[in-house]
Amino acid sequence: MSETVTARWQDVAEKGGALGIRLLVALATLLGRRAAGLVLHLVAAWYVLFHPSVRRSSRAYLDRVEGRATLRGVYRHVLCFARVALDRLFMVRGDFRPFRITTHGEEHLRALRASNTGAILLLAHMGSFEVLRALSEERDLRVNVLGYFGNARRLNAVLRRIRPDVDTRLIEIRPRDPSFIFEVEDCVVRGEIVGTMGDRVGFDEKFTMAPFLGTPARFPTGPYLLAAALRCPVYLAFGLYREPNRYQLVCEPFADRIELPRGAREEALAAYAARYAARVEHHCRSAPYSWFNYYDFWSTP
Repeated sequence: MSETVTARWQDVAEKGGALGIRLLVALATLLGRRAAGLVLHLVAAWYVLFHPSVRRSSRAYLDRVEGRATLRGVYRHVLCFARVALDRLFMVRGDFRPFRITTHGEEHLRALRASNTGAILLLAHMGSFEVLRALSEERDLRVNVLGYFGNARRLNAVLRRIRPDVDTRLIEIRPRDPSFIFEVEDCVVRGEIVGTMGDRVGFDEKFTMAPFLGTPARFPTGPYLLAAALRCPVYLAFGLYREPNRYQLVCEPFADRIELPRGAREEALAAYAARYAARVEHHCRSAPYSWFNYYDFWSTP
């Protein structure tokens, strides 16, 4: 991904800033989820009206997943994103009373815990990761998250103030500094889980093309290279959001080992990315308003 495009999606993630996040916390605390949710209608309308890049990105996605994007659909898409952001505040505080949470494939996580086996979880920007974090606390799983956190430091700082004891370790990917790989290796050796996103290409990160919703798109190869080096199992995990208050945690086995044969490494990477993209597409069609990549996802290299 070019520096310009990377900066663009990082900027989208930062919109609202610390003041907006603190306002959201105050609304959730004073009004509760239902009343605060009413305010989100105004927030979503403001984004749709005054942020054309968000509007275009949502349309590009909804055109592909639903066949035709409407302004009403774009508004609903942005509103779902805002609701998930609000819900995250409740979940971080440990308040799951407003939600109905179901799981599918939880037995895979239990088996990892029972055998003390470390693994990579391939995630996506779908719904809420907090659902997985909550389950990990209940099941005594140690979950670490690997990713680019520079664009979310203000949000993470606010969340830490809400609940300092959240047992999720963040491992930051730093461009041109591979030391994070050793942190991940230590986690896997200890039998811990490391989750990382597989649907965004970071700055100067290698990628491959894979079909997604009918059009080739870029997917990072880093997660597969990392898993191949660590020789650990890989699973998929998605915390799908379904209006108005339902979340579904889905965990699926992906590979016992990532194998990258000599002479066919690029082909193998492309095949793994295509398998991942196909599963993300499947869940996008199941919960179309649960996918939150507000940038030009199908831009050409």
